[in-house]
Amino acid sequence: MVKKPSPIRRLLRRTLSSRHLRRSGSAASTVKTPTVPSTEKLQGQTVVVDVEAWLLRSQLSAFPYFMLLAVEAGSFLRGLFLLLAYPLLSLFASRDMRLRAMVMVSFFGLREKEVLRICKAVLPKLFLEEVAMEGLQAVKKAETVVAVSALFPRVMIEPFLKEYLGVDTVVGREVMVVAGRYVGVIEDEVVALEEEMHEIMNKGKLEEAIGLAGIGSSMNHLFSHYCKETYAVSKADKAAWQKLPKDKYPKPLVFHDGRLAFTPTFSASIAMYTYFPFGIFLAFFRSIAYSLLPYRVSVPFGAFTGLRSRIIAGPPPTDATQESSAGAAGRLYVCNHRTLLDPITVAAGLNKPVTAVTYSVSPVSELLAPIRTARLTRDRDEDRRRMAALLARGNLVVCPEGTTCREPFLLRFSPLFAELTAEVTPVALETRVDMFYGTSTMPASKVLDPLYFMMNPRPEYRVEFLEPVSTARMPEEGEGQGKSQSIQAANRVQRVLGEALAFELTGLTRKDKYMMLAGNEGVVDGDRKKTK
Repeated sequence: MVKKPSPIRRLLRRTLSSRHLRRSGSAASTVKTPTVPSTEKLQGQTVVVDVEAWLLRSQLSAFPYFMLLAVEAGSFLRGLFLLLAYPLLSLFASRDMRLRAMVMVSFFGLREKEVLRICKAVLPKLFLEEVAMEGLQAVKKAETVVAVSALFPRVMIEPFLKEYLGVDTVVGREVMVVAGRYVGVIEDEVVALEEEMHEIMNKGKLEEAIGLAGIGSSMNHLFSHYCKETYAVSKADKAAWQKLPKDKYPKPLVFHDGRLAFTPTFSASIAMYTYFPFGIFLAFFRSIAYSLLPYRVSVPFGAFTGLRSRIIAGPPPTDATQESSAGAAGRLYVCNHRTLLDPITVAAGLNKPVTAVTYSVSPVSELLAPIRTARLTRDRDEDRRRMAALLARGNLVVCPEGTTCREPFLLRFSPLFAELTAEVTPVALETRVDMFYGTSTMPASKVLDPLYFMMNPRPEYRVEFLEPVSTARMPEEGEGQGKSQSIQAANRVQRVLGEALAFELTGLTRKDKYMMLAGNEGVVDGDRKKTK
C-alpha cells in the first residue's frame, strides 16, 4: 500500500503552493559569492552542500545516469525507449517534467531490490568520473556533511555519496514504491526537499550549519533558510574546476558491475544502438572462428575483424623446470583474471593445448570452449587431487584470484596452485574494451560474458609470459610471520604479476566482490552444498 502524506507534508504543500517559505525566526543567512571557503573554515563544521553545484562538475546532464539505470536494471529495450523519447522531452518539456518523464521510463515496474543493486554497483563509477576536485576538497574536513540533490532521486545517488565520498546524510526526492516495485512517480522537488531539511533540523543536525550552493540554483532558499552562512559558486568559476584523479578518490573503486563500458550520453547511446545488430553478427563469427578453427587461423581472423591480441613471449622453460613436486608432465600457467576468455587467450599465445579449471562456468560456455575445461568443487583436498591429475596429463591454466577484476588491482591469490609444482609460469593479462564489459556478477548473465566481449568494435588482449617463479620457500622470506610456504609462493606470484602490469595489490577476495556487488558470496547452490 502507498503511504498517505504526513500532516507536515500536507501543511508544506499548502504553504509552498503560494510560494511562501516560512522563516524559522532566525536571521537570514549571509551569502558570500563566488569564493570557495578554506578547508580550515569548514573544519569541524556541519556543511550542507548542493551536490550538483559543488560535488559534481559543471554542465552535468542527467540523461547518462538514467540511461545506465534503464539498461542495467531494466533492459536494452527500455534504454531504447528512453533514447527515443529524450529528444521530444528536451524540446517540449520543462526541466522538472523532463526529469519526471525520465524517472517514469527508467523506474517503472522495476524491483526495488534490483534498482538498489544497480545504484550501488554500477552508478558510482559514473558519478566518480564527474566529481569536482575543488568541491570535494572544500568539504573533506567538515565534521558532518549533508548532501542535497534536486536533480537525482535519493536512491540513485545515496550509495555513491555515502560509500565513496563519506557523506553523512543525503537529502533527495523519493520515487514511489508499491509492493516492492517502483511505479515511476517522483515527489515534488520543493516539498520533498523542504520536508527532509525540516526533519534533519529538528534532529539538531543543522544548527549553525554552513551552506555550499550555486548561484541561480533552485535550492538557494533551502540554504538561506537553514544555514547561518552560505557560499555560492558561479558557473563561470566552476568551469575551471578540475576532474578528481583516480588516485585522489577518497575510497578506491576496485569493483563495479554492469555491461556498458562508456558514458551513455545521448550521442554515444545512438552510436551504440546503431552498432548493436552488427555487433551481435560480429560476435557470432568471432566466436565460431575461435571455437572451430586452429589458432594459426583464428588469431589472424580475429585481427581482421578488429580483435587485437598482443603476445609477449617469455623465456622457454628448461628441462630442469619441468620437474614438479606432483610429478607433472605439463607446465602450470598462473594468470590474473580479466574475463572468461583468459585461458583461451593463453592457449592461443602458446599455440598448444591447455586445460582450464573452473568453478561455476555455465554448461553452454563449457560446450563452446575451444579448450578442455575441468570443474572444481571448492573442496580443497578434492580440488588439489583434480588439479594434480590434470597437470600430470598436460599444461594447466589457473586464475587464483577466483573472480574477475576490471580495474588495475590484483585480488588475493589462492595458494592451492603453489602446492602442485616446484615452479610456475606467471602470465600477465590486460584487456581493453570500448563499448561492453565481458564480465558480470549475476549468474543468469554469465553465459553471455564472452559474447559481450566479442561484441566490442575493437577489443584488445595483452598477454605477457613472464619468467618462471619458484614455489619453494625463499631464504630471504624466512618463516614469513607464520605463513605457509604455499601462501608465500602465492604472494610472490601476485607481486610479480602486479609489477608487470603496474597493478595495485589487494587482500580482497571473490567473497568481498560478490558481497559488495550482488549481496551474496558468489557461490551457486550446488557449490554451496559441496562445501558443507
